[in-house]
Amino acid sequence: MNTLTSAVAVDSAPAPAPARDVQGAGKARWLAVGAAALLPFVLYFGTAASIAAIWERSATFAHGYVILPISIWLIWQRRAVLAQLPVRPFLPALAALALCGAAWMLGLLGDVAIVRQYAFAAMIPLAVLAVAGIAVVRAIAFPLAFILFGVPVGEGLIDPLIQITASFTVDALRATGIPVLREGNNFSIPTGDWSVVEACSGLRYLISSFTLGCLYAYLTYRSTWRRLVFALVALALPVLANGLRAYMIVMIGHTSGMTMAVGVDHLIYGWVFFGVVMLLLFWVGSFWREDRKAEPSARYAPPGTRSASAARVAAAACGVAACIGVWSAYGWYLDRGNAAPVPANLASYQAKAPVTPPFTAWTPAYAPASASVDKYYDVGAATVGVAVRYYRDGGPERLISSTNRLTAAHTPWHETSSAVRAERIHGNTLQVRESTVTGADGRFVVWQWYWIGGATTASNYVGKALQVKQKFTTGSDDGASVMVFAPYDEDPATARPALRAFLQSELGALDAALAANRRQ
Repeated sequence: MNTLTSAVAVDSAPAPAPARDVQGAGKARWLAVGAAALLPFVLYFGTAASIAAIWERSATFAHGYVILPISIWLIWQRRAVLAQLPVRPFLPALAALALCGAAWMLGLLGDVAIVRQYAFAAMIPLAVLAVAGIAVVRAIAFPLAFILFGVPVGEGLIDPLIQITASFTVDALRATGIPVLREGNNFSIPTGDWSVVEACSGLRYLISSFTLGCLYAYLTYRSTWRRLVFALVALALPVLANGLRAYMIVMIGHTSGMTMAVGVDHLIYGWVFFGVVMLLLFWVGSFWREDRKAEPSARYAPPGTRSASAARVAAAACGVAACIGVWSAYGWYLDRGNAAPVPANLASYQAKAPVTPPFTAWTPAYAPASASVDKYYDVGAATVGVAVRYYRDGGPERLISSTNRLTAAHTPWHETSSAVRAERIHGNTLQVRESTVTGADGRFVVWQWYWIGGATTASNYVGKALQVKQKFTTGSDDGASVMVFAPYDEDPATARPALRAFLQSELGALDAALAANRRQ
């Protein structure tokens, strides 16, 4: 009797799955994970291409070409651990993916490239999390997060870094006993004149140092606190090093009678100095290195945890496609509607003030606009210039962009100060950004503001919000940057009465010309 019962029990036990079927299911799961990771590249190819375009045109972000290969290599290094981990979809990540898609859409409506690009980059690790699960993502968290270093960000730090570098250099020169006369980012010493421009900001050093520092910390240390400390040092050190670099270049020029370090050679000196600083940083950091030890899979998942079925993993990949695909489809719909916009035209603007010859050859360093105005007028005994740049969707040029600036590098003009002020025009408050510009043909005050859908602001952030609102309600992100400017000798305040008088007389006609182009 006992023998019969045992035989029945053995016969009724489930037969183990063939090894070939198990291997096939495992490959199917990882194929689904890989497909999900590639989906953002397919659905948001335009955004990915915009990132690569910035890598191509800007040496500051050229390191982006190696970010994704490094991430893939780091993941490949973890393949032995990944092979032991269960693939179990984490469905709450689908909600995070939908939020990323919504953020991308806001970036599209507001024409904020950095928002679209970060939303796209964040979709990649979130897609892996949604399909492969928490255990897999914990094992390759840094390689996935490292993808975010490929997003070209940091141009907003240029002006603060210029100010820090200029202040450090001037203070160091004065501490050395050299008299310095400073005006904005320009300063003079007995042997010559110097200017801290965009190339001197140290942004390239900062981005390179932080990227390399984080990678070095991940490869060299195991404890979280050591990685964080090294990354923070790699972030702060290039700011200090750039100040020292600028000071040494000025000193080389000063002691050589302005025969050395005054041309392209000072850029070479700068990169050599930066290389030495980074070598010292890595050398000092090597004293606290922690060798990698073999990691059991139990660190990332409880023992005995099994992978989900291949069908469930594939369903999670389809969920990824649905959550992010709907946003790219709507973005395509909006772009299709703006594919052939009606050309803008500001010819209707006719000022009452008489036209006069220009008092400066300066023009704002803006991208080509759909319509422009560049004129000069007599206002009593003074002369006022007007520059308007009107942008209409349908092209790569945009109104509010980090590349649209009053002055550009390698030109005779430099922006020496900037502040927001409010002016009363026709009983209404007009917020303007007042900047002073110095050049070879004199100095002048510029009042600049944005006109978007009939509303005005001097804030980039409020301007973006106005563009989002306008595009959501009308499908258009049309807008203009308006600049009026007048010369001064010593005190910028002496230019303000002419600017106020001009706006009191002409602002209504200018607004009417802008409103005539507005699409409802």
